[in-house]
Amino acid sequence: MTRTSRLVIILLLFNAFAIAQKTKPEVFKSIDANADLYSGIAQKIWNFAEVGFQETQSSALLQQTLKDAGFQVEPGVAGMPTAFIATYGSGKPVIGILGEFDALPGVAQEAVPELKPIAGQKAGHACGHHLFGTASSAAAIAVKDWLIANKKSGTIKFFGTPAEEGGSGKVYLVRDGFFSGVDVVFHWHPSSRNSAAYGSSLSNKSGKFRFYGVASHAAASPERGRSALDAVEAMDAMVNMLREHVNEQTRIHYVITRGGEAPNVVPAFAEVYYYVRHPDIVEVKSTWERVTKAAQGAALGTDTRFESEVTGGVYNLLPNETLAKIMDENLRAVGGYVYSPPEKEFAQKIQQTFSNKPALESTNEIEKFGPDDNKGGSTDVSDISWVVPTAGLGTATWVPGTAAHSWQAVASGGMSIGKKGMIVAAKTLAGAMMDAFSNPAVIEAAWKELKKRTGENFKYEPLIGDRKPALDYRK
Repeated sequence: MTRTSRLVIILLLFNAFAIAQKTKPEVFKSIDANADLYSGIAQKIWNFAEVGFQETQSSALLQQTLKDAGFQVEPGVAGMPTAFIATYGSGKPVIGILGEFDALPGVAQEAVPELKPIAGQKAGHACGHHLFGTASSAAAIAVKDWLIANKKSGTIKFFGTPAEEGGSGKVYLVRDGFFSGVDVVFHWHPSSRNSAAYGSSLSNKSGKFRFYGVASHAAASPERGRSALDAVEAMDAMVNMLREHVNEQTRIHYVITRGGEAPNVVPAFAEVYYYVRHPDIVEVKSTWERVTKAAQGAALGTDTRFESEVTGGVYNLLPNETLAKIMDENLRAVGGYVYSPPEKEFAQKIQQTFSNKPALESTNEIEKFGPDDNKGGSTDVSDISWVVPTAGLGTATWVPGTAAHSWQAVASGGMSIGKKGMIVAAKTLAGAMMDAFSNPAVIEAAWKELKKRTGENFKYEPLIGDRKPALDYRK
């Protein structure tokens, strides 16, 4: 057993017995008492900065944390080595909580208020998933202690979900039935504001198009070559013309991941990586078919061959107002936080890089509750929301005005600002879980709303089909 593991056990046992956790304020105090411990765990994951399906150390740390706290851990679920489920308790209700931990490539950044990449590091936590997984673990452990103290029955299921950033890790868990029997699911996400407003997101299908040509000397014998890069560029040109003829809410993004090795060699292989998004799954499927036709045309026109691989696919998020109200009530009970003088100085320097500078005091405010019309991104939480009532929140782990997937987000998440927002999330999640355990009517109402939104005859069919997890999509 490592020194860290021993410390985790001692601190968690101390708080479990020292505090008779019979009320929410006492549970919140127990999380505050362990804030340094959880901040240390989050910092380690921030340092690991492991991308999707390669989060070996990050996953292991969260698994050990939950195991030390008395959870039974099942690793490597749904064909994903870094996915896991940690379970405590027995019987109904079964309350699920999600934890992410993957980083993003290309945004390694030191925890300082100016652009300063970390030399030799290829990824960074620009979406704050190091905080996500840690706060959810803190909430799960606190509620476990509350169940024990109050002799309550029920089951906590912590889902350790890898590769949210494009790998659709949760989709495989849904497809393989791991959410069967779960009554409700709670989650959260780092943000630049505190909000439990409910809304949807963009459905998203992603994949890679690979073209195969014939290599040749680009100057001495170009006629003998067939350029795979020409095929990629032809495809991209056709897709860019397609933008004029799709629904205005459609989003199409791509990057050329392989374009050849040297200018004087006709590229025999080239690859382009595409995302297609829209609020409606039907539109995503239709647009993806048209993008695929562009690949077919590009291959025909350049006398090359192509293959395609769907690497990810997620539904649009299905809101659940019933659970969102519970989350909002708990967020307001917890409240926000204020910056210390050094944090304020850090935040002011970060905001110098913004054109829009919201008030720094907003970290101590809770956004108005209601429908959120912002559908700017996609998440694999969405697929869960179509099969189990699901609700989440965001807390101010980033300097107000910070965009996700930015170096500013990495920097904020790597210092105390991120950790303070993480503790707000942990306490809010714990409160929402306690409400679900204590009030069966909440669960019943949440299911009634879910069935009304999906329709009684809805049958879940994943956008990824029957493929195995794309474990190498980041390689």
